[in-house]
Amino acid sequence: MILNWIKCQGNVWCKLNSVNLDHDHFNDKDGVYMIWHGGPEPKVVYIGQGNIRERLYDHRNDPKIQQYTHLDLYVTWATVFGQDLDGVEAYLADYWNPKVGERHPDARHIHVNSPWD
Repeated sequence: MILNWIKCQGNVWCKLNSVNLDHDHFNDKDGVYMIWHGGPEPKVVYIGQGNIRERLYDHRNDPKIQQYTHLDLYVTWATVFGQDLDGVEAYLADYWNPKVGERHPDARHIHVNSPWD
């Protein structure tokens, strides 16, 4: 499956703590998302799914994720239809091994492209 990973205006990666989550773009936006830090050795911090606006608001207040804020936290997301969410998240979590999040769906993996492809 080919996903359209979203960047912010100017074709730059969005910063988790400053992207405008009140923008109409996020209305009824469900899918998968990835949060990573941009330190000397960038690492995926979290992979999730659901209502993008709600979930990203939650992560702005999650100390397990915010502990990496000094390394700059970035986020991207892609629309994925409900029946495919678990399989896409399971694939991404197994592939990227995020630093935070011990539970991911036990679902048949759906192979997707990376945001960095």
